[in-house]
Amino acid sequence: MFRRRGVIGGPPSVFNGPMAHTRERSPSHPAPELLGHGLRLRHWDADSDADAETWLRGRSDPEFRRWNTPLKAIADLDDARASLRAAAKAAADGVSVAFRVTDANSDTTLGHVGVHEIDHVVRVARIGYWVLPEARGHRVTARALTLVARWTFTDLGLHRLELGHALGHDASCRIAERCGFPYEGTLRGAMFEAGRQDAFRDVHLHARLATDPEVAGR
Repeated sequence: MFRRRGVIGGPPSVFNGPMAHTRERSPSHPAPELLGHGLRLRHWDADSDADAETWLRGRSDPEFRRWNTPLKAIADLDDARASLRAAAKAAADGVSVAFRVTDANSDTTLGHVGVHEIDHVVRVARIGYWVLPEARGHRVTARALTLVARWTFTDLGLHRLELGHALGHDASCRIAERCGFPYEGTLRGAMFEAGRQDAFRDVHLHARLATDPEVAGR
């Protein structure tokens, strides 16, 4: 996978805005819940069987595996729980935040969006996401990206948010552009080939700056 190491530090600011609402943080979940665009972004719970099963299903989906090759495969529920615990620890350490994307009315889980490699010195981070098969085609990714991007710029005080996807993933390319992440260039051999860790493929790099006009994903 395409990864960039970062330096972490610095306190977050308070988030308030017209297009989204947040709920208070807790010590075990440093980031708030986000509400907006018909979505509620919650925290994944490693102790929840439902969350672990959904995490396993999302990460096992053929479409996910076509475009992503994790450093550690998630093959069963034990792997899923371990992965969620690692995500919770990373959030507590301030290096990343993992959100469970749900429908604001039904609380049905639709997918995932994460902010990774948060660097409060350079004020940059990377964003990634996946959507469950049954939730595709309903602008879930675009709405979640819009919601999270605003939070990173206002609450985390970031200046730059990067989005990278494998060359050929045209759907991700279109979503990035619609959400105000213009294409910046192609990174050669910057992520693993599908299902392999001994071969590489190119990556399209997109990014948004805090100073860019806000675009509601459509």
